[in-house]
Amino acid sequence: MSNLDLKPVATLCAGDPSAGPVRDLLTGRTVQLGESTQVRRLLPNLGRRMVGAWCFVDHYGPDDIADEPGMQVPPHPHMGLQTVSWLHDGEVLHRDSLGSLQTVRPRELGLMTSGRAISHSEESPRPHPRLLHGAQLWVALPDAHRHTAPTFEHHAQLPEITAPGLHGTVILGSVDGATSPGTTYTPLVGVDLTLREGSTAQLPLEPGFEYAALAISGSVDVDGVRVEPGSVLYLGCGRRELPLLARTDSSLLLLGGEPFEEKLVMWWNFIGRSDQDIRQAREDWMTTARFGEVHGYDGDRLAAPELPQLPLKPRGRAC
Repeated sequence: MSNLDLKPVATLCAGDPSAGPVRDLLTGRTVQLGESTQVRRLLPNLGRRMVGAWCFVDHYGPDDIADEPGMQVPPHPHMGLQTVSWLHDGEVLHRDSLGSLQTVRPRELGLMTSGRAISHSEESPRPHPRLLHGAQLWVALPDAHRHTAPTFEHHAQLPEITAPGLHGTVILGSVDGATSPGTTYTPLVGVDLTLREGSTAQLPLEPGFEYAALAISGSVDVDGVRVEPGSVLYLGCGRRELPLLARTDSSLLLLGGEPFEEKLVMWWNFIGRSDQDIRQAREDWMTTARFGEVHGYDGDRLAAPELPQLPLKPRGRAC
């Protein structure tokens, strides 16, 4: 999914890798995505830019799109990151410049590694289900892998974890002995958790990871803090388990990973290490074939926004 902001700012990817457990509840902001979709942007957030290598989270829906076109994101470029498409309701048709054509359905993993360059589009199929509800997430690639060849993976079956009143689907990484088949380039984890009203659980964690929890639906207490859709709870590092209490039937995403210590520049749909990385990528999208061509989308591709005149500076994890 694209960042469709016409005046994107350079995102300073930041955090304190030495911090211990915290309970920092952050509110997302509403962003218009295309003509018909609004999303809640939870990362990057004021004061919290990354959680491990996770650097971008949009939560959208549930939206009734029975009489609407639904998601319509024209072809656009990516570099230096992975995109993770995750649905609770609806379908998203993915096309990319590798020739991939894949419908992603609820609890299936659509994982695109942009590496040095890729372009893709995302749209609700015609016809499409009545509801659209899900999340789009990005993972920053470390310097050693950011120029890798682009790939697309689709995993319809993912490992699950269960406990009384709890069901989990492992999106990436490993949780409680269950490991996703999705390719990762840094130690990280993403898990979708569904809890029945009144249920409690103690989820095992890696103490060297930092974590954040965001509600997809319902209301759940995460380590004693109420988390509801539109907010994300940053949890810091140093935890071996996470207590959960479902106030209603609830779903949440738990994201984590080793603190990402490289300095980054994140602008529009690009992640680089320097101002020149970003400016070259924008120029290449507008004037060359570097990012390839997406075939089959009914419409024009996105034009890149104008860059700021001042140089974009790479930043570390301190906000």
